[in-house]
Amino acid sequence: MKKTVGQIIREARVKAGMTQKELAARIMRKEEGREEEKPITPQYLNDIEHDRRTPPEYIIRQIAKILNLDADHLVFLAGSVPQHLIPGITEEAVKEAVRLFRKAK
Repeated sequence: MKKTVGQIIREARVKAGMTQKELAARIMRKEEGREEEKPITPQYLNDIEHDRRTPPEYIIRQIAKILNLDADHLVFLAGSVPQHLIPGITEEAVKEAVRLFRKAK
């Protein structure tokens, strides 16, 4: 069975011996319209781990870095394309990527 983003993050956090509170304190979230950043709450992380919330890419990347996970894989599983891949991508490249994804199943 394919794991979800939340399952992968939860498993990696537990394996690292961290609580949700400890990990949440290390993940910084941008407040809309403000320059300052604040740590995410343990409840926010709990929502991510139970797939009730899809975090933005910058949060996924922070989690991946701390837990030593592949950020691009997590972003993809979250239903997005890593933003660094988008500039300059052509329609033909997208079609080829989709063809390769279908072939890889």
